[in-house]
This record gives sequence, structure tokens and C-alpha cells, in this order.
Amino acid sequence: MSSAQDPPPEQGPADIDRVMAELGEIGSALAELTRSVGQGNERAAHREAIIDRLHEDNQLLRRGELQAMYEPVRAALYRLHDMTRRESERWAAPRPPDPVHIAPLLAAVADEIAEILARSGVERFTVEPGVLYDAARHRPVATERVDRPELDGTVVSARTDGFARCERVVRRAEVVVARFKPDDRENISPEPEPE
Repeated sequence: MSSAQDPPPEQGPADIDRVMAELGEIGSALAELTRSVGQGNERAAHREAIIDRLHEDNQLLRRGELQAMYEPVRAALYRLHDMTRRESERWAAPRPPDPVHIAPLLAAVADEIAEILARSGVERFTVEPGVLYDAARHRPVATERVDRPELDGTVVSARTDGFARCERVVRRAEVVVARFKPDDRENISPEPEPE
């Protein structure tokens, strides 16, 4: 009867050589795996360094493009600044210009600002009285009663211009819209005359 605690049979020199050879193969495989993992880590670190450098180059390029894009706008703002400064000095002088010149001056400032916006890709559009109200291009700020039904829903006047970028309205023009409301007295039926 053999016991579960019997010692393992003794191994011979051939078995030990085989185990040692297998251990050597395992050691070689582990060394190769370690070398491969190390090379993979080096390649990953190199890729990360390239990605970081490309990101930095991209950010530098973007900042440069933004600066170049704003340059025409800055040049126009410099002109507007100088014009406004000159006019303020003229109006602060002991003998200022005739007040009749204020309206053309302010119109010139508005035109210069519209020019600056155009250089950034935003074009001004005006709204003429009588055109049909368009919710995509107009923002109603008031209504005005009209006595002709064909004028209902048309623009009476524009309070501001609108602005668009490539056919897309970025700011609607503020307008007064016509509303036809028949006179209440016209809707009252006449009282019958007494018999």
C-alpha cells in the first residue's frame, strides 16, 4: 500500500538537463519579450514627442494666422481712432464747427465701422421701407398702425442695419412693422332708425 506522502521518484541526469534546457528557453523568451517591450516603449515615447511637437507647431501657426487675419481690422481701427480723435479736438476747440456737421460726421464713423466689419467677413445690409417683413433678416422693435390693408406686414422704417456673413444673417436689422387694424367704428353696425 503506497502513501499519498510518498517522495517523488528521483530524477536522472537526463531529466535535469531537459528541465535546464527548458528553463534556458524560457529565460531567452523572457529576455526577448523584455527587449521587445522596451523597444515598444521607446517608439511610443518617440511618437508622443512628435505629437507634442506637432501640436506646438500647430498652435504657433494658428496664432500667426489669427494675427494675420486681424491685421486689416486693426489697420482700419487705427484710422477710425485717428479720425475720431481729430474730430473730438475740432469740436473741443474754442470755435467748434457748425452743429449741422454732426450728422454727416456720425454717418462717416458708422460707414468706417461697417468697412471694418466687412474686412472681417461681415457685410452690412440695409432695409428699405415697404419691403415685406422677413423674420430671418428683421427683428421687429415696434409696430405702426396703417390704414391700408396691402401695407400690413411690411417694413415702415429701419432703426438699424443688419449684418450677414456669407448669406447667413449674424445680426438682424431692427425694424418697425406695419399693422393694418380697421377702425373700430367701421366694424360697428349702424343702429336701426326708430319707426
